[in-house]
Amino acid sequence: MRPPSPFARKGIYLLPNLFTTGALFAGFYAIVQAMNGRFEHAAVAIFIAMVLDGLDGRVARLTRTQSAFGAEYDSLSDMVAFGVAPALVIYTFALNSMGKLGWLAAFVYCVGAALRLARFNTQLEVQDKRWFQGLPSPSAAALIAGLVWVMHDWDVSGQNIRWLAWGLTVFAGLSMVSNLPFYSGKDINLRKSVPFIAVVLVALGFILISADPPTVLFALFVGYGLSGYLIWLQRHWRRRRAAGEPPQ
Repeated sequence: MRPPSPFARKGIYLLPNLFTTGALFAGFYAIVQAMNGRFEHAAVAIFIAMVLDGLDGRVARLTRTQSAFGAEYDSLSDMVAFGVAPALVIYTFALNSMGKLGWLAAFVYCVGAALRLARFNTQLEVQDKRWFQGLPSPSAAALIAGLVWVMHDWDVSGQNIRWLAWGLTVFAGLSMVSNLPFYSGKDINLRKSVPFIAVVLVALGFILISADPPTVLFALFVGYGLSGYLIWLQRHWRRRRAAGEPPQ
């Protein structure tokens, strides 16, 4: 019997990587649509990438098809969908008339996403699963995409809110590389029973989002983006109180 060739191909798991490929395609599609001036399509594509990115890892865990290849592929997909795509979308939509200030803000966001993903990958084994260190890149992308979607829905030109876009872009980029704690939700066990009111609240949430998707989604992610700062202030106040120092 011939020994297996050292160059024999190793298989990869198809199902979770299909979701990752879908997220990558959505990010690439957002870039193309932004270049064509179809900013609503670009923003929606980034939100679709978020959904697909949230599914690939869960599908891999449920089907026990995790792999090193899948983890690396997911990280590269995230960089395109939540790093490069939002930076180019917001630059094309609102920042391209600001000269160096515009593309520097977009680069701050892009490099923030890259550093955030690299740090996440290196600290995966030691990080508290309940909390993210720094704003997750999908949530940062949702801030950018949400602003573009809302402004397009309200018929507001990107040039009219370029300073708001500039500030939000820099805020999202710096928040990703901060040490602020953001709740991950990974301690929620979907296999356990929940009170009936929880199901009612979920249904109401879907109704609220469907009533005005751009505004509601943008407001939700603005709230989440600020939550890390509020949690840090709360913890800081508690530490000073425990140390017997008056809070400032």
